[in-house]
Amino acid sequence: MYALQPLTHSPMPPVAIIALDVPSRAEAERLLDRIGPGADFVKVGLQLFTAEGPEVVRAMTARGCRVFLDLKLHDIPATVAHAVESAAGLGADLLTIHTSGGAAMMRAAAKARDAAGPSAPKLLGVTLLTSLTEAEAAEAWGRASVDAGAEVARLAALAEACGLDGVVSSVHEVPTIRGATGGGFRVLTPGIRLAGDDAGDQARVATPAEAARLGSNYVVLGRSITAAADPAAALARALQEMNELPVTA
Repeated sequence: MYALQPLTHSPMPPVAIIALDVPSRAEAERLLDRIGPGADFVKVGLQLFTAEGPEVVRAMTARGCRVFLDLKLHDIPATVAHAVESAAGLGADLLTIHTSGGAAMMRAAAKARDAAGPSAPKLLGVTLLTSLTEAEAAEAWGRASVDAGAEVARLAALAEACGLDGVVSSVHEVPTIRGATGGGFRVLTPGIRLAGDDAGDQARVATPAEAARLGSNYVVLGRSITAAADPAAALARALQEMNELPVTA
């Protein structure tokens, strides 16, 4: 079990992003209608994007939603750069690429973002998937052991050096990222569950209050909201946790 570390700075409350992990645009629209106006920033991930294509991003922006396009790009530098250019044309606000794609790939993505101008999405580098335990990461990477905090901090520092705007990590690694990167570097944290909810397929989870206390810039809210009997009420509870938590410097 991970021990949450004390807060070392006084952040703004995180921005809540609703995960549209559904198989169709129609279902995404129904979900947003149930949640109401609080769902103004949404995640379009691989499931919805591969089912509906780029048009679903345009549909979400037409609703007035900001879009986190979570495609976790990982390919040769030129291919990823072209994908960043395409994402800029869709109006996405955030786009993910894998830091494990290497420095050349991340630099190419950052260069494409800069060339796209104000319409370009912020680039976030995926560090260690929140579904992975340290033992599973060690197995995948062929190591005897892995220290998640150290690996995430290392990848975050590399991402910053390559020009990315931030990274994706679990809440538990946010303090080490803050120690390894500059003040303007952003951290998005998935694996957020309301207290008492099942962790599902996530290994490193935390509550909205913990994410706020440790200084996440964005939190992705999934099944705790979207699978709730009353998703609007569940979102209101999460927002209250994040916005009313006492913060000490």
